[in-house]
Amino acid sequence: MASRHDRMTIHEWDGVAVLDLGEMDIWDGADLSLLRETLFNLIVNQKRHLIGVNMHWVKYIPSGFFGMLFDWHEKGVEIFLYKPQPNVANMLWFRRFFEHQEDGRFLLSGEPKILLPSDVEHEDYGTEQEWTGDEPEDSVAATRH
Repeated sequence: MASRHDRMTIHEWDGVAVLDLGEMDIWDGADLSLLRETLFNLIVNQKRHLIGVNMHWVKYIPSGFFGMLFDWHEKGVEIFLYKPQPNVANMLWFRRFFEHQEDGRFLLSGEPKILLPSDVEHEDYGTEQEWTGDEPEDSVAATRH
C-alpha cells in the first residue's frame, strides 16, 4: 500500500503549484496534516505564492481545511481550488469566500460574499462536468512530494 506522501503529487498549472491527493473522495485528519506540511514547504521553503488544490474527487473535507487556507491567504498567498465537487462547492464557507475565475477554478477572496437565498445551489460553475483528469495543456509533468 502506498503511503500518503507517495500519493501526493504537485502539478504546475499556469504558474500555480497545484497539490493533488489523487482519487480520494474523503479526506481525514492525516490528509489535512499532509496538505499542511506540503503547503508549508512550498510557501516558506520554496517561496511559492500561487498555490492550488485539485478538489476533483473530494466530496468531504476536514473542518480545518478552509481555515488553514485562509491563514495562508492572510499572509499574501493566492489560493485556488480546482474542480470542486458539488458537495464542497455548496459548503457555506466555500460559497462565501471563493470567487469563480474560470471553468472549475476558484480563487480564495479575503472578503466574504453576502449570500441570498436564491444563491444557494443554483450557480453553475462547471463542477458537474466530466473531467478526464488531464492537466491544462501548459502544465509540466507532475512531481512527487
